[in-house]
Amino acid sequence: MHTSTTYCCLDDFASVRFHGADAGKFLQGQLSNDVGRLQPGVILRAALHTPQGRTLALLWLAAAADGDILALLPRELAATVAAQLRRYLLRAKVTITDESGHGRVLGLWQRPLSSLPDGCWRLDAERALALRPTGETAPPGALMSREQWRALDVAGGLPQVYAATSGQFVAQMLNLDCIDAISFSKGCYTGQEVIARAHYRGRVKRRMQRFETPGAAQLAPGDTAQLEDGRSLRVVEAVARADGRCEFLAVAAITASMRASGPQDEAGEAAAPHAAILRAHPLPLPYPLPE
Repeated sequence: MHTSTTYCCLDDFASVRFHGADAGKFLQGQLSNDVGRLQPGVILRAALHTPQGRTLALLWLAAAADGDILALLPRELAATVAAQLRRYLLRAKVTITDESGHGRVLGLWQRPLSSLPDGCWRLDAERALALRPTGETAPPGALMSREQWRALDVAGGLPQVYAATSGQFVAQMLNLDCIDAISFSKGCYTGQEVIARAHYRGRVKRRMQRFETPGAAQLAPGDTAQLEDGRSLRVVEAVARADGRCEFLAVAAITASMRASGPQDEAGEAAAPHAAILRAHPLPLPYPLPE
């Protein structure tokens, strides 16, 4: 049976390259996931955090054919992430290169995802990613808009971190433990102590959840609002539907009874008691949240 491929030009994404004998070992000490699990042809999600456990960037790690490790992430964060990680190189045999101007990230969608071209990395059950030279056009086939690709992320409960939300959320607030972006069995990494404490004590009261507005609304990552039940939220990702309604992912208290009583809740996420009231209905996530 012939399986057609739909393509999406992710021009707001870029890559950072890690070259050298110590690349894997270096990233193992900096990122939240076990870099030793990185396999050819498959994306490994991992995140870069502050010592306080706040997520600076979410990286899609890919094993390049030449043995290098690539990190695919929003273009607006590429230079910052590269500079941040260079601060910790010390004597490690690693070269970190921001390749924002030297390639473009291409998304591929198939249902089912079966016949991937060479040089692609599986992202999930129906999507893959590829890196192509700047200026190269998408292969022949149907094209998917960036908004359509983003809608798949929102429906899949998959967070992303942008400049507007970098450093705003503790790892578990973004459900990174639910999407296999954290290893709790690997060694130490930046922010590990805070993330592990939240995991083993189970005291995360604010989690990323999925919502939709009943009427027209415009939301963007970093926007804050207050739900009708009094819970404050901060938008992680949002997509506008054809009818003007908005489907979005946002960090909020899991239940109204857990909403912050002061300027900050237990996990440190700032509440917004005077934010605009937003009418929104909850939608299910494709994975359960830890109790």
